[in-house]
Amino acid sequence: MRAPWSSRVPLAVLLLLQAAGCTDGHKPVIIVHGILDGPEQFENLSTFIKKVHPGTEVHTISLYNNMESLKPLWRQVEDFRKAIEDIMNKTHEGVHLLCFSQGGLICQAVLSTSPNHNVHTFIALSSPLAGQYGDTDYLKKMFPVHAKKTVYIFCYNKMGQKISLCSYWNDPHHRADYLRGNTFLPLINGEKSHKFMKDWRENFLRIKKMVLIGGPDDGVITPWQSSHYGFYDASEDVVEMKNQEFYKNDTFGLRTLDTRGDVSVCVQSGVEHTHWHSNITMFTNCIEKWLI
Repeated sequence: MRAPWSSRVPLAVLLLLQAAGCTDGHKPVIIVHGILDGPEQFENLSTFIKKVHPGTEVHTISLYNNMESLKPLWRQVEDFRKAIEDIMNKTHEGVHLLCFSQGGLICQAVLSTSPNHNVHTFIALSSPLAGQYGDTDYLKKMFPVHAKKTVYIFCYNKMGQKISLCSYWNDPHHRADYLRGNTFLPLINGEKSHKFMKDWRENFLRIKKMVLIGGPDDGVITPWQSSHYGFYDASEDVVEMKNQEFYKNDTFGLRTLDTRGDVSVCVQSGVEHTHWHSNITMFTNCIEKWLI
């Protein structure tokens, strides 16, 4: 009987094949949780991944869990970047980044500020990528005495920007205040000029694919189209992604990605915000095929 194939091939050749990606392994998946939750909420999603792609490494980062997720967003970005880099540095074939809700914004900022990242696919799962503006249960928990029309007064100043939600609160009726007082979202989306714009754009464009997932029954992300980079105008009519100024001006690379054919938009109805990461139908329709 002949020896197994692997024993008949020199070790150097096997190593070269592995380095070239000629093995059957799948890229590691890094999961970043959202606001007011933590790794335990992603056990089902991790199980889905491992079931359809056996052997896949799934890393759900345990940082800024639960109430800690309200801490300043730039501080979170710095620490999540270090944790993500530690995982990326251990794999040459690249990783997939799967980020939920507020985590999608953290991941976009990490990608923009990481010149040597090897993220292949960035999956933003129900993330307020163009901002948040709505009277939801989350808002009432954090600002019980404020309606959406007055939150900007608290958010758009130095103190307010220490709360994560304020860093992506986008009041369409107070655009000048948003651009002046928000120190996070206008920067990563290139709505406000800064000295790092060119570098951040180049860094972000290192990804090979971006998958945007959201749906009309989310109930938290407002408008829900923000998960696809759509947002309200001053009349609270939704302006779709391709009509946003940051898309038309290609400020952070979104239009370039789309022109390359590397933006996939998935709309899934019937899923509430806290159920995205445990919904097998959504996983099958929107995520599974990209984790290769």
